[in-house]
Amino acid sequence: MRNLKLGCVVMAAGNARRFGENKLAAQWEGKTLIRRALEAVPSELFHSVVVVTQYPEVMDLAGEFSFASIHNRHPDWGISHTIELGLTALRDCDAVLFQVSDQPLLRRETVASLVRFYLAHPDKIAALGHNGVRGNPCLFPARFFPELMELNEDHGGSTVIRRHEEDLILWEVGPAVLHDVDTPAALAELEG
Repeated sequence: MRNLKLGCVVMAAGNARRFGENKLAAQWEGKTLIRRALEAVPSELFHSVVVVTQYPEVMDLAGEFSFASIHNRHPDWGISHTIELGLTALRDCDAVLFQVSDQPLLRRETVASLVRFYLAHPDKIAALGHNGVRGNPCLFPARFFPELMELNEDHGGSTVIRRHEEDLILWEVGPAVLHDVDTPAALAELEG
């Protein structure tokens, strides 16, 4: 099999309304959520990694990891705009992984395992999952890029996956890995 050119989009542009503040700056076990997200990227497996964000401090942090950053001037346009910005930057890739920034228990070894799983099934959409329930991140082959680019408002990759359930494969992980933190209470639960 030829070497596939893989890209990674770290989505870090949301307003985190339910969290009440910039949740990417929230600390868990001594590190911010955004630092944990960037540390979870196995950059050696990707041709390019881009971080899409509205926050200058996140752009600076992306630079520390030697990741490209894209300023999302319109986070209020929803996740679809973040996907569009990231995918536009990586449009020459054979597949792109989309990673959220609020899964504190996601580890680079897990993301690397997902990438290897995808490489054995490069025509499929690969995602982390537990007991048949899909989570994030998700890796999309290029044939789905046009549909991802057509998304609007706060519709994300799930919209495309629902249209193509037969093309989805899941890499099984423990439920804690998939846990995202949308509120301070959800972050506190991890600490409990």
